[in-house]
Amino acid sequence: MQGKLLFEYAVIRIVPRVEREEFINVGVILYCRERKFLQAVFTLNEEKLRALAPGIDVQEVKDYLQAFEQICCGGNKGGPIGRLDTALRFRWLTATRSTILQTSRVHTGFCDDPAATLQKLHAQLVL
Repeated sequence: MQGKLLFEYAVIRIVPRVEREEFINVGVILYCRERKFLQAVFTLNEEKLRALAPGIDVQEVKDYLQAFEQICCGGNKGGPIGRLDTALRFRWLTATRSTILQTSRVHTGFCDDPAATLQKLHAQLVL
């Protein structure tokens, strides 16, 4: 595995009614310590979301996803969490929670290019 980069990722899910434990995969978050890479990519299928949760506020879901993305990017736009270092932001975003926006367990792997791997995982797990 010489030259390969260790990465961690989780699937981002929308769980409209937590008590029902039904969800749809909407994105992937990937962290690579060596490259100080933390990025999320999502695709929200609004039709699928409305089928799972009629009456859901789609704009609110989009706002949550945008906040998630801002935390990934870091800085003041991500609020107090956005000002943490990359590893801490990833751990905070992937912590177990019981809200409408959740992530899967964290998985690991090796890659050459974290950005390309993120796109590949997004295509495999979301699209």
